[in-house]
Amino acid sequence: MSLGTRNFLYLCLFKILSIYLTILGFNSAIPTINSSPTAQLLEMEDRCFLIDCGEGTQVQLRKAKARFSRINHVFISHLHGDHCFGLPGLISSFRLLGRETPLHLYAPKGIKKMLETIFETAEMQHGFEIEYHELESRKSEKIYEDKKVEVFTIPLDHRIYCNGYLFREKPKNRHLNMEEISKYSEIEICDYQNLKAGNDFILKDGYILKNEILTTDPTPSVSYAFCSDTRFKEDIIPIIKNADVLYHESTFLQDLEETAIRTGHSTAFEAALIAQKAEVGKLILGHFSNRYSDLTLFTDEARQIFPNTFLPETLERIEIPAADFRLMAF
Repeated sequence: MSLGTRNFLYLCLFKILSIYLTILGFNSAIPTINSSPTAQLLEMEDRCFLIDCGEGTQVQLRKAKARFSRINHVFISHLHGDHCFGLPGLISSFRLLGRETPLHLYAPKGIKKMLETIFETAEMQHGFEIEYHELESRKSEKIYEDKKVEVFTIPLDHRIYCNGYLFREKPKNRHLNMEEISKYSEIEICDYQNLKAGNDFILKDGYILKNEILTTDPTPSVSYAFCSDTRFKEDIIPIIKNADVLYHESTFLQDLEETAIRTGHSTAFEAALIAQKAEVGKLILGHFSNRYSDLTLFTDEARQIFPNTFLPETLERIEIPAADFRLMAF
């Protein structure tokens, strides 16, 4: 088999999956004309994770042209309305669209009582199974895992029980060195998966071809850390260390630090300090108090500590990791 044919067949087998974060909403408690409460859609390894679900989230999903049927896992940080009041409407829409696939809901303890009370009062049958994963641990724990992705809680410090979430790809397969592989006719396409998994290849004469000769290093795994409402909390740094992208709330500027502490929130300065100490790739700020009309004040403050800081934009779709953040057309 020629090298060209081998490369063609390999490319047919090799699927590149990008990771995208869509900002559905980033406002604090009160929606505005131009921004909605917190909600994000993370597309990772062909999975769609919905993170928080403030009111109006399903409308934002429509605007983002997201397929509702692909959302099978929802992660709620805490039970304040601007982070979860969009759930009843979204679940109702799922039912009206004929959903049959179970919905996995990861949220603080009490979410089942909240939703089931609404369903009972409204005499609403959701028509599909909701699997509640109620959280109450004050320590970081793995709450989701499949062959390619794992999710950990990030315990936060808000006025009520609250978690952030770390989404992390598992280590990826090695890449095939097709130029080297083509030198050995004994290596067939059926052997490629074993090579990508890191195994050596044994020739018929017993000679062992080391894997590092036949493959190259894998693409680095990607991680995304979502830190919702919280006071400044340095003990989350080991959990989010080296995350490619960190979203961290920054409700106030540093001159209102005391207000931030009293209300269970962070300042832009504090969010940047967390990003700096955790050595993350990029920082996205969010959850701004409605008292501020000029949001560039937040990046001005944060970039003094962590230059790679950005403001979110509604329906912004961010590739992770990327050299910069650019709004992609819908």
